[in-house]
Amino acid sequence: MDPDIAPASPAEAPWVANQRNWALGRRRFIFNAVPLVYLLIVVHAVTAYSRGAAALCGYAVLAAFGLCWLVVPVLLWPEARQATSRGFWALYGILVALFAAELPLARAAAFAMCLFITMVTVARWGGRSAPAVLALALGALLVPPVIPSWHDSLGAALSDFIPVAIPVVAVVTFIVIQLMRGNQALAEARAELARLAAENERFRIARDLHDLLGHSLTTITVKAALARRLGAADPARALPEIAEVEALARRSVADMRAAVTRYRQVTLTGELAAGRELLRAAGIAAGLPHAVDVADPAHQELFGWAVREGLTNIVRHAHASSCVVRLSRYSVEIVDDGIGGTAPPGNGLSGLRERAASAGAVVDAGPLQPRGWRLRVWLPRTGGT
Repeated sequence: MDPDIAPASPAEAPWVANQRNWALGRRRFIFNAVPLVYLLIVVHAVTAYSRGAAALCGYAVLAAFGLCWLVVPVLLWPEARQATSRGFWALYGILVALFAAELPLARAAAFAMCLFITMVTVARWGGRSAPAVLALALGALLVPPVIPSWHDSLGAALSDFIPVAIPVVAVVTFIVIQLMRGNQALAEARAELARLAAENERFRIARDLHDLLGHSLTTITVKAALARRLGAADPARALPEIAEVEALARRSVADMRAAVTRYRQVTLTGELAAGRELLRAAGIAAGLPHAVDVADPAHQELFGWAVREGLTNIVRHAHASSCVVRLSRYSVEIVDDGIGGTAPPGNGLSGLRERAASAGAVVDAGPLQPRGWRLRVWLPRTGGT
């Protein structure tokens, strides 16, 4: 595999793992904690309908319900399902029992807790949860009207709202769960691509080293052994063999240096091609030039290093939705619309400044307003145009 067009550089594997942890960690917690605002409906009802010890009991039940709800994601995702099936059923039973315990204390408002039970049900069983969702919606619709003491303005309003909210929440939950699982699968696919790219690169290097040095080292070994045997019996014949060993060794060193130079070579065309694939995999809209003829050939390697550093930082740190690369004869500019400037300066930018300085170029890097980041490498003696 040509490293210039690999889907993802092996260097991006840590970023892929970091993105996967962010998606499955922080986002999971946020999505799970935000819906707790619905419990304020139940808090208001407990305050209105219960007094003294009954009210305290109602608040305690709600607190226990909220804590159980925060534990739910640990037991829902595919990697935890087999190991925590019993734990899930126990937690699900507790949620239902707490809902039942809250009914006499919060009356019709307690059915707001069914919104949470609906989300758990849909997250666990997906489309197969439709009968359970229907049962919860029918319960919220039919139970409050048959209990005379629940007939007040608050109960009537909730009896109209919650039966509709339950199926709506079920549909939204189903969509969100599918999106999150799709993002998880995409993150895993990116990590696998990075692993395969690294493995293919190791195989390529091993193959090239074998092709370059295998024959030469074998010949050197054979001739050195022959020279050793001739050394005592016929030193005159041994000297040409030793000279050939020296020549072969020098040629092998030259071949090795040429191979290392090729591995380290950076081209502007190659970096743009690799960057286009990297941005596509990261879901970032890219405005990259399709040709590099406009750039001075003498500076294209430096511009290639700038593109590599700029796009790598965008993917790793910027949380951007789009980026643009602009080329001119004596400059390259990489601009994104991300958060800009939040990551500490790294070795990559320092190394780019050193490369630019050796070529007589200047590196400008800094945030944009109202958001974004710009990295520009230019030749001051030309005005950067």
